[in-house]
Amino acid sequence: MARHHAHIGWFKRRNEVKPQDLTVVDDAMLKRAVGAAALGNAMEWFDFGVYGYIAVTLGKVFFPEGDAAAQLIATFATFTVAFLVRPLGGMVFGPLGDKFGRQKILALTMIMMALGTFSIGLIPSYASIGIWAPILLLLARLVQGFSTGGEYGGAATFIAEYSTDAKRGRMGSWLEFGTLAGYIAGAGTVTLLTTMLSAEQLLDWGWRVPFFIAGPLGLLGLYMRLKLEETPAFQAHNEEMAKSKDEAPAHKLRDLFTLHRAALLKCVGLVLVFNVTDYMLLTYMPSYLSVTMGYAETKGLLLILIVMLVMMPLNVLGGHFSDRIGRKPMIIGACVALLVLAIPCLKLVGSGHDGLIFLGLMLLGMALACFTSSMPSTLPALFYTPIRYSALSIAFNISVSLFGGTTPLLTAWLVEKTGDPMVPAYYLMVAAVIGILTMRTVHETAGKPLRGSPPAVGSEEEARELLASDAPMTVDKKPPV
Repeated sequence: MARHHAHIGWFKRRNEVKPQDLTVVDDAMLKRAVGAAALGNAMEWFDFGVYGYIAVTLGKVFFPEGDAAAQLIATFATFTVAFLVRPLGGMVFGPLGDKFGRQKILALTMIMMALGTFSIGLIPSYASIGIWAPILLLLARLVQGFSTGGEYGGAATFIAEYSTDAKRGRMGSWLEFGTLAGYIAGAGTVTLLTTMLSAEQLLDWGWRVPFFIAGPLGLLGLYMRLKLEETPAFQAHNEEMAKSKDEAPAHKLRDLFTLHRAALLKCVGLVLVFNVTDYMLLTYMPSYLSVTMGYAETKGLLLILIVMLVMMPLNVLGGHFSDRIGRKPMIIGACVALLVLAIPCLKLVGSGHDGLIFLGLMLLGMALACFTSSMPSTLPALFYTPIRYSALSIAFNISVSLFGGTTPLLTAWLVEKTGDPMVPAYYLMVAAVIGILTMRTVHETAGKPLRGSPPAVGSEEEARELLASDAPMTVDKKPPV
């Protein structure tokens, strides 16, 4: 059982602070929390992998026969619409998570994500029910996007608040490990079905199988999340509010944009460079290789999958290093690498030689791994406990919707209009400059308590060692209300 301690007297002098003033988190509970949070992210990206790899078949199933290109565009349009409702989901689930608890809302988003994905597998084809087929597909995608709006912010908050200060980077890195695992599982499932089934079987019933997998995955994730306790930081905050004579202030959405504007803008800037790199490499590069560079589509997809497989252990290793050397060196270092290597990497990708193409993709993947391993611990640390879920969900989803999700479409349009195959490199370089400028304004948080919280440690012995050390025993001031 985790031992969660409130921090009522945290502003006492250092030599008056006792071990019971700290937050002590049980390691087994921490690992279960990380697993439950990461599974939801894996489910979200399982859907990304499935939808992206089976888009041509889905176009034939859900839209009228005729122009194959029009079918594909319509399929991706229904895919993109989920990005439009993500900020709305963040605005709904974020405040609920700050009011009722992270664990309850993450259980709800898990149910909605699973139902949205599972229901796609149940929708009859256009040939069976006509226009209702794409309408139902659109509704399912809206449910997925809405629930996803509360998923990443909540999962990152949950892991950050459960983690000890010394391990927050390593624990947070498992969230993006789940992203890569989910995408690979989704893409791998479709690839396996495509190999095993004929084109007729895949069109008739095979395409439904990956979506049905979301059902048992969702039940597993729901079970794992319901078995967890609320996060130590949120419990401590609630205990403090219960003991205080003053009622907890009601945090309204407009307060976030006035009182916490600077932190929100920092979050948007960091999410921008993180997701532009992510979507450029994992979503756009396969199309860039096949359409712009004339590379075999299957080989391009395979190379991206291999890059993601290599990134998985690098991601966990990067989380460990972010705890050791700090978040700022990791993130600024990755931005500098993008600034310097973007053009050489794109030249390698355009070389036409398998080994050089993989090298170019892998170099971009290593820069991305620095982001994916560090951001899940960096972003929650920008905000205070009472508004962390809301602020992170809203800023994250606004940035993803405006900049991340639009990256493949906008880059493809710019390449077509300019005729310059180096456009993706310029795009990455602009994002890198924004990332550097933003990260320079962010305080280092590695090894430090979350804003407004006392130190979190893994044992009472570790608490006593901390109290006996010369480490500064200060905590960030309370949020403005």
